[in-house]
Amino acid sequence: MKLMGKLYVVPTPLGNLKDVSDRVREVLSSSDVVACEDTRTTGRLLSYLESDVRTVSYHMHNENSRTDDIISLLREGKTVSLVSDAGMPGISDPGHILIKKVIEEGHEVSVIPGPSAFVTALVGSGLDTGRFTFIGFLERQRSARKKELENLRYREETLIFYEAPHRLREFLSVLLEVLGDRDACLARELTKIHEEYERGLLSHLSEIYSEKEPRGEYVVIVRGKTREEKESEKMEKLSEITIEEQVRNYMAQGMSKMDAVKKTARERQMRKNDVYKEVLDVE
Repeated sequence: MKLMGKLYVVPTPLGNLKDVSDRVREVLSSSDVVACEDTRTTGRLLSYLESDVRTVSYHMHNENSRTDDIISLLREGKTVSLVSDAGMPGISDPGHILIKKVIEEGHEVSVIPGPSAFVTALVGSGLDTGRFTFIGFLERQRSARKKELENLRYREETLIFYEAPHRLREFLSVLLEVLGDRDACLARELTKIHEEYERGLLSHLSEIYSEKEPRGEYVVIVRGKTREEKESEKMEKLSEITIEEQVRNYMAQGMSKMDAVKKTARERQMRKNDVYKEVLDVE
């Protein structure tokens, strides 16, 4: 008979150990092994829980090789808990590769609900929580970051990023350059003694951090682009070209003259006949 192990995905407190739930306490203490990013960090949590369960390192540098080790434990029928240093494993932390492999192997995966830095920061930001997109860390190179942000420029939902302190100033500069001056919130040291939310326009936050030294990991929340802003930007671009140029551009894309006229009239909020009069000679 094949032994079936079980993997628990266990979120841990963001900073305040008092946030640990009874279920997290129970699962970690009853596991055969706890796989963790940093055995010292998790060791402090286990000490707080008065648990002597065995720990093994599982981080971005040994994720592939250690996944095989954990799968072997599960094949022996062991129970393994996966934790990160703080928050939910797999969210900008190692975990996805292991979880995917465990599922493929047919072992049970159980996710314990609990802390997540970006959800905590979003709720505390004061920005729209109805629709949002979690982006996490962007590429480190400025040109690559700008390209990623260009793809997000017209998104209407709230955008959520993670950023390290030594890159925060440059990141705020790129956000302002690509997205424009929008409402934003910087959240750091969540649930800890020095927890801080800083809210305001990106230009204001960038000015603050031109002098203030960034400390701790940051969650950066940015308001999405409003439909009014989109419309205003579109009208500004249209004002830079003539009606005839716009119609010719659409015809060059394969539209019939009449369809090009209709689209131009719609975008410029003009009567179709008025647009048509401007392009009588266009063939």
